[in-house]
Amino acid sequence: MPSTALWNWSLFQFQSYLLVLMRVAPVLFMMPVLSSRNLPNLLKIGLTLTVGLIFLPWVRMDPALLPTEPYSFAFFLTAELMIGFILALSVKIVLAGIQLGGELAGFQMGLSLANVVDPASQVNTPVISQFLYLMTLVLFLAVDGHHWFFQAVGQSFLLLAPGEIHLQPGIHRHFLYLMGNLFVIAVKISAPVVAVLIFTQIALGILAKAVPQVNILMTSFPITIGLGLLFLGFSLDLVFPYCEVLFQEAGKGLVSTLLPLMRR
Repeated sequence: MPSTALWNWSLFQFQSYLLVLMRVAPVLFMMPVLSSRNLPNLLKIGLTLTVGLIFLPWVRMDPALLPTEPYSFAFFLTAELMIGFILALSVKIVLAGIQLGGELAGFQMGLSLANVVDPASQVNTPVISQFLYLMTLVLFLAVDGHHWFFQAVGQSFLLLAPGEIHLQPGIHRHFLYLMGNLFVIAVKISAPVVAVLIFTQIALGILAKAVPQVNILMTSFPITIGLGLLFLGFSLDLVFPYCEVLFQEAGKGLVSTLLPLMRR
């Protein structure tokens, strides 16, 4: 157990703390909600330092295994950054799929030009995409998705000692699966709205042929937007349970699938 007074720490304890911080920092800075640029960086840094102190007693490492040269120790720090980045990226891909589903639905509704500023990335995103993203962030916190992050980081210190990362050949296949699943998530989330609006466009096309006097172009705008919003609301009862399952699978995958792919 490290001493509570920082000035009583040994060099080994300071080095261990730095390694812990390098693994924790990417996870916290990329975690949903905390990744928002609206949050002050000092808050994120303070939280990282606090969480690093909490996880420090979990580190079990022989002092003789730590490199004494600065360049070798820098490689250890880089390896810890990579572990944290890989853990956080796997969950960010799931959220990207949800945002893509909102973009597909918004595009079909004719709202692709109705953009709002995403508080997390400070870039313009379609309003439907941002709506689904914010709703799923609330759901992420409601199902304790953030606990999976901390559990994965804690398990990583038990399975992967600092500097012992060894990327297995299967890790690239795992991320290829996640990237392919991103589009599956997007299609499943946008499917109810897109399907209804496709049939609506077919009906409007038939109406335009039957009654050429009606200006279908101008009439279709409020119809597609209204029907899209209506069925988007109806589909939320299906989207939220699906997203809950996605978060649970992603959280379990961090511990059961991803961490074993980074150890010898």
